[in-house]
Amino acid sequence: MNLSFVFLQQGAAGGDYTFLIMMVAIFAIMYFFMIRPQNKKQKAIANFRKSLEIGQDVITAGGIYGKIKDLDDNTVTLEIAPSVRIKIDKNSIFADAANQQQNKK
Repeated sequence: MNLSFVFLQQGAAGGDYTFLIMMVAIFAIMYFFMIRPQNKKQKAIANFRKSLEIGQDVITAGGIYGKIKDLDDNTVTLEIAPSVRIKIDKNSIFADAANQQQNKK
């Protein structure tokens, strides 16, 4: 019984570096395949929102297609049909409608 206890203690001591290396590898994989692409996508959307212009066709996060008629600091007025305008938060603008339609073709 004492001999098996000694063998078990020696086996656990050698695995410390392996565990540490595996944890670092898992974190690196998660960073490069999950965190970094998401940050790039968020930066691209933020840059798109900063470059909004009147007359541009856009898509909201809720899927509404419209044309920008007025821009304020935090709000955008969209025309979604003739004489139908809605006022939405600038952060809910998701994509450029012209680019989305070109990507579908």
